[in-house]
Amino acid sequence: MDKTSNQFATNVFFQSHHVSRLKRGEILGSGRRFRGCTVWFTGLSGAGKTSIAFGIEDFLCRNKIFTYALDGDNIRYGLNKDLAFSSDDRTENIRRIGEVARLFADAGAIALTSFISPFAADRNSARKIHEDADLPFFEVFVDTPLEVCEQRDVKGLYAKARAGKIKEFTGIDSKYEFPEKPDLVLKAGEDSITDCVNKVIDLLVKNKIISEEIIREIHELFIPEAEQSHYRLIASSLPSIEIETIDLQWVQVLSEGWATPLKGFMRETQYLQCLHFGAIIDETLHNQTIPIVLAIDDQNKERIEKSKNICLLYKNNLIAILEDIEIFAHRKEERAAAVFKTTNRGHPSIKMIYDSGDWLVGGDLKVFNKITWNDGLDDYRLTPNQIKKRLKDMNITWNDGLDDYRLTPNQIKKRLKDMNADAVFAFQLRNPIHNGHALLMQETKQTLLKREFKNPVLLLHPLGGWTKDD
Repeated sequence: MDKTSNQFATNVFFQSHHVSRLKRGEILGSGRRFRGCTVWFTGLSGAGKTSIAFGIEDFLCRNKIFTYALDGDNIRYGLNKDLAFSSDDRTENIRRIGEVARLFADAGAIALTSFISPFAADRNSARKIHEDADLPFFEVFVDTPLEVCEQRDVKGLYAKARAGKIKEFTGIDSKYEFPEKPDLVLKAGEDSITDCVNKVIDLLVKNKIISEEIIREIHELFIPEAEQSHYRLIASSLPSIEIETIDLQWVQVLSEGWATPLKGFMRETQYLQCLHFGAIIDETLHNQTIPIVLAIDDQNKERIEKSKNICLLYKNNLIAILEDIEIFAHRKEERAAAVFKTTNRGHPSIKMIYDSGDWLVGGDLKVFNKITWNDGLDDYRLTPNQIKKRLKDMNITWNDGLDDYRLTPNQIKKRLKDMNADAVFAFQLRNPIHNGHALLMQETKQTLLKREFKNPVLLLHPLGGWTKDD
């Protein structure tokens, strides 16, 4: 062999990309954000690292977040198949995967790595690789007792190690160095995979890799009881505006979560998205065709335009705080034309728009109490979360022979999974099915089969419930 063949190259220089991370974030799914980072799962063989990582990968991909799980076996199968399990080879294994994870993170992915990585020095090196590249790195210790890992050992590796057939096996004759300050500890021997997945998602939310919109279906905007006094004290020093009844109705809609993901009256960007795209484009795409805005006149604008936060009063009662406000022009003709496709002031809603203030103020709402109208119906006006809980508590059935077909969303998801459905096409009908419906359903299935789906499943909704008598 040539003597110089093992020498390191001296003419290799790092090349900076022309495409910025911000630009990558704009083209990766919805949300238009760069989320590149690495979540490094470490723990004994059988601890649950891969199951948790694959669960997170599934959750994030379903929510259109670019992610990829790098599994230890998969890497050994390909990239690192030339490495054995000596201390030096394990160090090189982790060095390589640290570099690969960095590349995935730099590309904008949330990289999920599942490696025993028993040595603290190697894990610290992987962290430094990311820190040097200005990429977030989270060490997650899957702390599962050795006896539990052995019980889960479908490959029989622990038994072979105890019999001396496998040398230097981590946890048996090779030491595992426990993380001193991991970013998260998961007790996968006690908690379910779902619980562990949720804790990692919370970690990503806390560190602003993903936003809370991804994990919360319904956003209520009420101030917790324990914080009421604090916010009332803050409110006492803020400028205030008196709102109209229609504004209070919108506060109710927003505060109870009916307009999720909105966290208050629309800012200008949200307002324009709503008018011209019929959607709010944030972490995900949300249908929203009606603007939810707070109009103010010139006098109120002058009073509050130098303030960051303001109070909302109704009939001189404190209703809410509007935080981090943004004031912008109320282009009334544009709003009327976009929403109603006419600017005729004879339409009562269009007249209301033209009669309102020339400015709109947006911001995040913090609402003190649930809005009530004292008309004898308040007990029946439930928030979305209250409705979900009430229906669950009622365990409603109709005893008409169709209850087995009336499934909850989670039951439907499980049934579809059990059926190995790779595509779902849904028809929502109130009338009995007629021949035109049936032809559409058949045609849809054939179209999906032509697109190479193997098992498209029809979801007929609702199957039961009220139908027309004919």
